[in-house]
Amino acid sequence: MIGFVLFFAWLGFGADIIWALEGAHPFPWLGIVVTGAAIMLARYIYKTGPEKVLWATGAQELVTPQTDSERQFANVVDEMAIAAGVARPRIWIIPDDDPNAFATGHDPSDSHVAVTRGLLRLCTRDELQAVIGHELGHVQNLDVRLMTTLAALVGAILLVRDGVGRMMRVGSFPGRGGGVGGGGGSRSKSKDAGPLLAILLALWVISWLFAPLVTQLLSLAVSRRREYLADAMSAQFTRNPLALASALEKLEAAATPTAAGVCPESGRLSFLASSATAKKTARGSES
Repeated sequence: MIGFVLFFAWLGFGADIIWALEGAHPFPWLGIVVTGAAIMLARYIYKTGPEKVLWATGAQELVTPQTDSERQFANVVDEMAIAAGVARPRIWIIPDDDPNAFATGHDPSDSHVAVTRGLLRLCTRDELQAVIGHELGHVQNLDVRLMTTLAALVGAILLVRDGVGRMMRVGSFPGRGGGVGGGGGSRSKSKDAGPLLAILLALWVISWLFAPLVTQLLSLAVSRRREYLADAMSAQFTRNPLALASALEKLEAAATPTAAGVCPESGRLSFLASSATAKKTARGSES
């Protein structure tokens, strides 16, 4: 969160410095506005992130199970919550044929676990236990808070960059020559600033261009490490690591595209990428 706010502070105050070097305006109003907006946005993302993720997937809360698969899902969640030593999360079903699952929330007392109907049809009871154990591993380690926040921040940066890119194309941002205060005095001051102005402008533009890529790579790196730990915790909770390996094989073989739009930071059982590790763990535990 702090890095997110500091990034937008640099973008705002950086633009103010560039404009000041061009002689456009003396007061850093853009930096103040952008930093304040970043603080409010970060707070809003933290508060509403889980609800937004569930809303985006079209998940429906399972309160009263009606079918055998729904009752099995509810029972497995109860069992795994006891094994993990966390409060029972609220459970959701996504109307999607793609086998998928994710956990979201702020902490173990405010967590949610969602699965698709495709997952309920595909997995046996033991495999479903392994999948839910994996997700509750995320809950116990507070990964749900971290990954939900990261996913929302990446999306926010992408949206803001898109908006600023449009403004730059119409010439209303620094360095375009059509901004505020473009008189002869401004041109003279801009020439005096020379190399400093060029360097600041280059850094400012690079920040906009590469920030989404950097945040996405950071999110993927953090996610991969947390997925490995959740794999191990699933095997610990279920005492059946082969079920996890079997679930991974079925999920890898599934070819149905995800229609629910689950973001990679919180969906498609990201431990698919670590299936080889899970299988090695399973074999080692059995030997």
